[in-house]
Amino acid sequence: MRIIATIEARMGSTRLPGKVLLEAGGQPLLEHLVQRLKLVPSIDEVIIATTTNQKDEQIVDFAEKRSIKFYRGSEENVMSRVLEAAKTSNADVVVEITGDCPLIDPDIVEQTIRLFIQNKVDYASNAFYRCYPGGMDTEVISRRALEKSFSMTNDPYHLEHVSTHIVDNPDLFSHVYLIAPPSLTYPEFEFIVDEEDDYKLVKEVIEILGSKNKFFSCIDMINLLKNNHEIAFKNSRVNRNNTRPTCL
Repeated sequence: MRIIATIEARMGSTRLPGKVLLEAGGQPLLEHLVQRLKLVPSIDEVIIATTTNQKDEQIVDFAEKRSIKFYRGSEENVMSRVLEAAKTSNADVVVEITGDCPLIDPDIVEQTIRLFIQNKVDYASNAFYRCYPGGMDTEVISRRALEKSFSMTNDPYHLEHVSTHIVDNPDLFSHVYLIAPPSLTYPEFEFIVDEEDDYKLVKEVIEILGSKNKFFSCIDMINLLKNNHEIAFKNSRVNRNNTRPTCL
């Protein structure tokens, strides 16, 4: 079984353009994410799934300078972009990660992959229920299921949000969900980068924790915010439009 991680990344974000290449701790956020995913034992290869938009030449340059594999596809049809990236790597399984999660915890990603493998399902996720802090979101999808899903829908929403057709059709695709342990159940904390305030928080977390350990964990981040309310609420005004059920 060949398992790859795809990172959906583009420069044309509407709320924070160019966010994936903003720097924190001396490195672009995308570099932090790639390096964290390379620590996941089950992942055979990391591929940046970017677009053919001229703006994304910067992401291609980033990848080429670091010998990171990339695939360029449709900006709007993200499902096809991820699927084609998987095909170029002969992947059996896709670990779908978005570029706005630069501080994802490798252990949480690995646990989600193992849950997928052990249960022999089409789809596994730790983000269906809001348990973990934002920015730990991991989805694991079999390539077979992704191909089936792609052949069944033309809905623009499904094509933009890769897994939604699979999630919306549990009668067609088998699911399993990872629930956070109590020590990591802090959905009120957000380490995802959607807006400028998110970037300020993530940058500060990297500068504080990264000075001691570059690959600090989710529990390290939680403890930092629990003990520093000024940092914790830097991005409290950001509107997430999150409708997922919560664990709390």
